[in-house]
Parts: sequence; C-alpha cells; structure tokens
Amino acid sequence: MNKLTILDKYILKRYLVTFTVMLLLFVPIGIVVDVSEKVNMMIKNQVPLNKILVYYFNFTIYFTNMLFPIFLFLSVIWFTSKLANNTEIIAILSSGISFTRFMRPFIIGASIISVVVLLMGFYLVPIASEGFNNFRYTYLRTGGQQLMQGDNTDVYRQISDTEFIYVNSFNTETKTAYNFSLENFEKEKLTYKITAARIQWNPKEKNYTLFEYTKRTVGPMGDKIEKVPEKKMKFKFDLEDLAPVVYIAETLPLGKLYDFINKEKKRGSSNINIYLVVFYKKFSIPISAFILTIIAVSVSAMKRRGGMGMNLAIGIAVAFSFVFLDKIFGVFAEKTSFSPLIAVWTPNLLFGILAYYLLRHAKR
Repeated sequence: MNKLTILDKYILKRYLVTFTVMLLLFVPIGIVVDVSEKVNMMIKNQVPLNKILVYYFNFTIYFTNMLFPIFLFLSVIWFTSKLANNTEIIAILSSGISFTRFMRPFIIGASIISVVVLLMGFYLVPIASEGFNNFRYTYLRTGGQQLMQGDNTDVYRQISDTEFIYVNSFNTETKTAYNFSLENFEKEKLTYKITAARIQWNPKEKNYTLFEYTKRTVGPMGDKIEKVPEKKMKFKFDLEDLAPVVYIAETLPLGKLYDFINKEKKRGSSNINIYLVVFYKKFSIPISAFILTIIAVSVSAMKRRGGMGMNLAIGIAVAFSFVFLDKIFGVFAEKTSFSPLIAVWTPNLLFGILAYYLLRHAKR
C-alpha cells in the first residue's frame, strides 16, 4: 500500500508540474503574438505603461481559460508518453496494478484542475474579462480622439414591452454610450423618441446625463420637439444594457450572471441564447478536464513506433478538434434557436464516448 501511495504522488506531481510548465511555455508566446499585433495601436494612442501591464495580466487569465483544454491535453500526452517510452507504465502494470488503479492519480489531478478552473470561471475570469474588454474597446478599437466618434458596436435592445434603445458604441471606462436613442411605442405606433449624442452614467446620483438631448413627441396635430444641450434623466434600463451582448455575459460573476439571465428572460430578450452559452460553459469546461485526461492517458500509455512525436500529433489533433467543436456548437446556439444547454454539452458528450471507448481499448 505504501508503494502505491508513492506511485500516486509521483504521477500526480508530474501531472501538475507538466501542466504548469505547459502554461509557462505557451502563455508568453501568446503575449508576444498579441504585442506584435497591437504595439502600433498602443503607441499611436499613447497607452500608459501601467494600463498595458494590467491588460496583459488580464490577458493571461483570459487566454489560459480559453485554451485550457489544449494545455491540459498536451501536458498529459507529454508526460504519459515519456512514462511509456521509458517502459515505466509496463513495469507498473506488470506489478499487478490494474489500468483503472493506474488512472487514479490522473483523476485526482483532473479534479484539482477542475476545481481551480471552476472557481476561476465563477469569479476571477469575469473580472479579467472585464479588464481585457475595457482595454480593447478603449485603446485598441478606437482610442484617443476616435473614441468620441463611436466604435460601431451597435447595441439594439428591447428593455420593456413598449421601449427600445440603441447605441452605436460603449466606453466601458467612462461608462458612456454614443449615438443613443430610445423609442416608445403604443399599439405599434411611435409615441416619442429620445436621442442624444452621448449618454453618461452618474454613479453617485444613480441617473444619466444626456448630451445634445432631443425629444420628439408624436401628436395627432403635429410633432412636438424639445432640444437642450444637456439633461439628466432616470431610465428603466441598467448600464449593462448599453454594453455589447457578449461583453456583458463574460464580465458578470456567476450570481450576477444568473440574475441577469432571469431578468432578460422576463424581457423576452432575443440575445438570451448568448447569455446561456456563457453560463453553461462555466460548468462544462471544468468537466472536460476529466474527459481529456482519460483520452490523453489512453492514447499515450501505449508505446508506439513513432514515439512521443506520434502521440503529440494525435494529441494536438484531438485537442484542437475539441476546441473547434466547442466553438462551432457555441456559435450555432447563439445564432439559431438550438438549445444552448445541448450545444454546450455536446462536445463533452461526444468526447466522453470517445474517452470510454479508448479507455476500454487501453485496458486490454
């Protein structure tokens, strides 16, 4: 029993260390590629150094969460292939340990990573996503003087049975939206329309300031038009309603995202599937750690003629196939009436079946 405990610690340590090293290798590469693409825009917009450092801290968390299945799969393939090439796996199984028992430290490692990814998805990733998107929308898509002209994010949303709002762009740092309009309808007829060059949220007063305010009231004897340079008003919609759709969902922690989805369901929002995809992925991605670990061990535990290179080639193909299917089904659910729950969990289901088949084959 003591030998088995030592073996568990040995494999578990290799599992976690290899995964960490894989992150330390690939994350800097991602940062270098991102810098090379955006350095000209950063220099042009004179982005402060502290903003850049914070951005790349958030980028690291965002990038890691997005590509975590690939990192995990390749790390397990790598160190399991080394065990197989060194005939360590043959020695372990020859000592009377079953393949199922051999898998135990891998499952423990997958459990640890799943819990970390789950908690990150609930709390840390939304904060990093908000900082990541704040920087991108403020400095990289527009920046400087161009920010005042809008970013063409084009948010159009129904906020009640009779009211619709539209903004051309949204600045997350200043909480300001540009080219704002609000339309009110009664019995499918326009009753009034409010427009403003920009609308800014006032957190202390809990209201909005509209600049270049215009209100057109439609009447039976003619329209009434009111114009003022600046006006403060309260509205029924929340600040999040002015932000781009995916941006909202990505930046909300689990509890707030759940409440936000319920509110949007009551409104009959047409974007509800996008929010649900983000919500369900918070639970499906951690589960993929178990599935990908089982596939990786089953594929690489066998010593092949091509050695570690062949196992890595298979691993890269499987890992990218998983990420590809995950993205395809996510977009499919967002753009159609297909169930977001089924779409998000389909890659796990398909690869779960593959994991079961490969595990049975590996046991033989």
